Amino acid sequence: MTDSNSEFAAVALAREASPDRVLTLNAGSASLTLRDDVLVVQARDLAKRNRARFCGVAIGALPTEITFPYYNILWASITPDRVLEIDYTTEKSKSKIRCERLQYSLGNAPTDAAQAWVETLLNNAYGQAQRRRRAKVLINPHAGPGGAVNMWEHDVRPIFEAARMILDVVVTTHGGEGDEICQALDINAYDVVVVCSGDGLAYEVFNGFGKRPDARSALQKVAIAHIPCGSGNAMSLNLNGSHHSGPSALAVVKGVRTSIDLMSITQGPRRMLSFLSQSVGIIAEADLATEHLRWLGSMRFDVGVVQRIFSKKVYPCDISLKIELENKSQVRAHYKRIRDGEQAPKDEGGRSTAEASLSTSDSRLEAGEGLPPLRFGTVNDKLPEDWETVSYDKLGSFYCGNMAWMAPNANFFSAACINDGLMDLITNDGDVPVLKYVDLMTSVESGKFFDNSLVSYRKVSAYRFTPRNQSDGYISIDGERIPFEPFQVEVHPGLGTVLSKSGRYEAAGPPHWENVV
Repeated sequence: MTDSNSEFAAVALAREASPDRVLTLNAGSASLTLRDDVLVVQARDLAKRNRARFCGVAIGALPTEITFPYYNILWASITPDRVLEIDYTTEKSKSKIRCERLQYSLGNAPTDAAQAWVETLLNNAYGQAQRRRRAKVLINPHAGPGGAVNMWEHDVRPIFEAARMILDVVVTTHGGEGDEICQALDINAYDVVVVCSGDGLAYEVFNGFGKRPDARSALQKVAIAHIPCGSGNAMSLNLNGSHHSGPSALAVVKGVRTSIDLMSITQGPRRMLSFLSQSVGIIAEADLATEHLRWLGSMRFDVGVVQRIFSKKVYPCDISLKIELENKSQVRAHYKRIRDGEQAPKDEGGRSTAEASLSTSDSRLEAGEGLPPLRFGTVNDKLPEDWETVSYDKLGSFYCGNMAWMAPNANFFSAACINDGLMDLITNDGDVPVLKYVDLMTSVESGKFFDNSLVSYRKVSAYRFTPRNQSDGYISIDGERIPFEPFQVEVHPGLGTVLSKSGRYEAAGPPHWENVV
């Protein structure tokens, strides 16, 4: 063994043997050790419970030790009668987890030493995540196929309570209630608003905060988290890495506060916030025109897409863009810079896109003031001279996103970044042959959509969409329908706050981004 390896081994052994990392209980019958990534328990009773079984009969030797990843540790404490209790989760399947508890009498172990060990365990278990969050929980009982209240009671509440979160729960009774609640919310009383719903209730929460006179302070002070109970569940897929309620609840408990870009949409005199996407064409209709199929869950989107493909409908329009990255090669390189932790390209003043955006719109505002002023005006103003305008006679789909996953198996915006100050825009023509269109849409699930030659993929900081020659149609903002009229969008870098599993989106990124030189 080399000197360096010997030194490393000695340090590791010293750490493992240090009093704040090893707790011996019941006269040595149980030993609990804090290693770098896991809690290791050596105890005969636990070994028996975890012994391999076949048809209910225990087989094989007793395991010498059982490991518990820190991510799964919810809480630890010492009761007044000197019993160590550790609450944790176990995975029953990819969609189901449940809470369990370890209990050991301290025996002759000093209380102070045991309490220090518990504190070290909690530090390891939570890392940068906040313990015992104060949560305003909003449950939409009609989200998706229904069942949100049942998911909350059986899959989510037990995990939140085991993590000692402080809960204030509201079951919503009407559309727009999330907006109303967040307009009046005491932002000093809560750390997070947890929405148990589809993406629609999250849209209400962002816009409720956005209507406050202290909008910026509210959006930055109170994080927003998502428990998936709807059809698409995009927010949870991107931030929690799951569209199942139990695993998402654990991700929320262990989530880290993360800044997220938000988007302002203006239409007529109205201004609203978007956190997810805007769409016109086949995607918007596959969503909004299938509301009557909510009982199908996420399958209703697939049904809607197939129906629209065979109708060969096109959407004449004019699109004006503030383009920042104009092709897939530039987008892929940008994504690599973000993932590698490098700074984004600088403008002539030495600022990144996000920094420049903030300096021209946000920096003059104090945190307690309302939404940032619009850098490019509204849809009713004259277009900026440096925007590029393109006329489409046969547009098939216009889709602009701020997150990668839009639904399970639907990673449309694989290069999306959580706070790069840019929106991802994809467009495609609607007059392509049916079989090629089917191949295009199925390439989303296979991970080949980004590189499909029929898809234009760009990053923009603002745009205006103007439909023409149609009196009625579908425009979707975060899954909510707005009038079929011109609208304009611009991005606000890092305006919102969410809880995320890793500080970024959980999507894998565009194909081969790691190989960009």
